[in-house]
Amino acid sequence: MIQVCKKCVTPSSRPRISFDNNGVCNACLNSINKKNINWAEREKEFNKIIQKISNDRYKNNCKYDCVVPWSGGKDSTSIALKLKKNFNLNPLLVTFSPLIINEVGQYNREILLDEGFDSIFFRPNQKIAKLLARRFFIERGNPKVAWDAGINSIPLKIALSFKIPYIFYAEHGESEYGGLVLNQDSHKIRDYEEVIEHQIGDFPENWIDGEISEHDIEPYLYPKLDDDNFKPTALYFSYFFKWSMADNYDFVKKKLVKFKTSEFGRTCGTFTNFDSLDDKIDDLYYYMQYIKFGFGRCVRDASRLVQNNRISRKDAINYVKKHDGEFPKNNLDQVLNYLSLDKKEFQEIVDKHRNDEIWSKNNKNDWLNSWELKTKIF
Repeated sequence: MIQVCKKCVTPSSRPRISFDNNGVCNACLNSINKKNINWAEREKEFNKIIQKISNDRYKNNCKYDCVVPWSGGKDSTSIALKLKKNFNLNPLLVTFSPLIINEVGQYNREILLDEGFDSIFFRPNQKIAKLLARRFFIERGNPKVAWDAGINSIPLKIALSFKIPYIFYAEHGESEYGGLVLNQDSHKIRDYEEVIEHQIGDFPENWIDGEISEHDIEPYLYPKLDDDNFKPTALYFSYFFKWSMADNYDFVKKKLVKFKTSEFGRTCGTFTNFDSLDDKIDDLYYYMQYIKFGFGRCVRDASRLVQNNRISRKDAINYVKKHDGEFPKNNLDQVLNYLSLDKKEFQEIVDKHRNDEIWSKNNKNDWLNSWELKTKIF
């Protein structure tokens, strides 16, 4: 039996979610607890870090004050703008390439660079990237497992190589959106154990086989951190400033009036048009979440906006009924080509990952409509 949060629309089938005795999920509890945080004190704490960075700037003999892991989207772009414009830092923006680059994301990266930022865009060996995306789509129903490893490893490797003392990540997802927090400081300081456990779920060394060599996995290997040598401090922006993806978008749109949103008017599977725009494979990624857990991108977006008082739960439910689980047809041919799959193979893989506790087969002839959820959350 799937339980749905009484305040937002998050179901109990979401990995690592939990509910209190009143049926409220831990993501909503976190949003409620934010009201008790003294954000002025948090900003003072942040300003002390900024002052330390400024004081140590010349001692460290590094031209960059910090690294910002940067997709070009509204969250990481808002952080980059604030660090440079509000706090007078010189951040280096580091991007681990999307699997299938979206023109909207590329455009948004360019308009920020025009504002006076340096960046490093890392694009890994595409033969290997495609092999890994195909492998993990087949094995786990997630083509972005290796990409998740890359976005975690490359910014840290760049910081180590340039001896950049700080890395500013966006939000701590396990706290913000409901999850399992492994350490009491995890919402402030990035924790290696959580990265492996929750974001990657595997060690890239396990991927080596007849096709993938030790050399091939180098971009995905999380670097070893030795306390006796230089080690950057990795912090979450969401600890110091109240986090909201909609507020971040509003901020960026005000600062960068040319910032583009979804070319289709809204993003597939949801009602928003401003989130996860840099990778054409993301529509499939979120659709597979629907296949495996019975909820998709719309539930994710609607819950986050409810938690930040941007929409009502009633509106969230209506959006979910209308958009959640929408089939990712817009870029499907390009995605199948990237994964070296034909449509029949694709359908068989999708069906293999259907959770038989929540899906049942009916007598309809066309594949897309031949499956239905046993119990819809709404």
